[in-house]
Amino acid sequence: MPATETTGTTETTGTKAVAAADRGATAGKPGPTPRGAGRRQRTFEQANRRLKWAMLAPAVLFVGLMIVFPLVFTLNLSLTDAFGAVNADSAHTGLRNFIDALGDTRRFWPAARRTLVFTVGAVVLETVLGLALAMLMRKPFRGMRWVRTVLIIPLLATPVAIGILWLLILDPTNGIANHLLEAVGVPRQEFLGSVGQSLPTLMLIDVWQWTPMMTLLLLAGLTTLPEEPEEAALMDGANAWQRFRYVVLPMLGPTLATALVLRAVDALKTFDILYATKGAGGGSDFEVETLNVYAYGLTFDYQEYGLAAAVLVLFTLFIIGVVVLLRRRGGRKNA
Repeated sequence: MPATETTGTTETTGTKAVAAADRGATAGKPGPTPRGAGRRQRTFEQANRRLKWAMLAPAVLFVGLMIVFPLVFTLNLSLTDAFGAVNADSAHTGLRNFIDALGDTRRFWPAARRTLVFTVGAVVLETVLGLALAMLMRKPFRGMRWVRTVLIIPLLATPVAIGILWLLILDPTNGIANHLLEAVGVPRQEFLGSVGQSLPTLMLIDVWQWTPMMTLLLLAGLTTLPEEPEEAALMDGANAWQRFRYVVLPMLGPTLATALVLRAVDALKTFDILYATKGAGGGSDFEVETLNVYAYGLTFDYQEYGLAAAVLVLFTLFIIGVVVLLRRRGGRKNA
């Protein structure tokens, strides 16, 4: 009898333990999803997306208007014979302004050639010098902080101030540049006072001002490159030039292409330093007149607004073509 009672008690205790374990396991599992919870979650996500676009819409609309309206207005103005005032009565003349601009071999095409020469010359020099400086500054050295500080000084001043500064430095009579040239036995130069030397001189001024920007962009790209491929090439016996040509340069390709596009577009639009140094028309013989300077003269000197708008439309298409060409060449090199 005692044995039977003990066995019954043991079985009862085991049954209770199993039931408690089952209840604990059931409590640990997630319960059934309440009805309608999924629908509320989807409704919340949709409302969140709509709120995001509602918050962004004013800014997007404002930026869009600031871009689209000037383009549409300029394009419409280029199809008219607007003269004397933008709001004066004018008639639509179709593509006459574009035909006149493209047929102008005295001002338009020489200005386009100068724009291309100035851009290509300045950007190539800035890229080569910027890449060389970036490679030199790639590894830390004593005084690197001071070198970087001095390097960005040309970027701190406005292009107009830079133009006035170099006008004083390159003055044919009292400028310090000619005094330094005479000290080393080189004859005095006209620099900005010469028809033949003005454009190359302004290209060098542009190089002096904007090479630091290219250096900083390329240096930022160099600091993100992995070191393992270059170390492997070094162990294989590659010299410094081979490591740069076949390892560093291909990896730097995307950054280099981006820097080229940014700087080329900016150089194409150069106006302030040209106008500050040579004045209206880009000089007495239009020696530094680019498309920007030409369009400015048509607008504010001659008040030929329709023709000026046509020149600006052509200039915009020219810039777009240069950007597309650079991007395609950069894409092929990276591939």
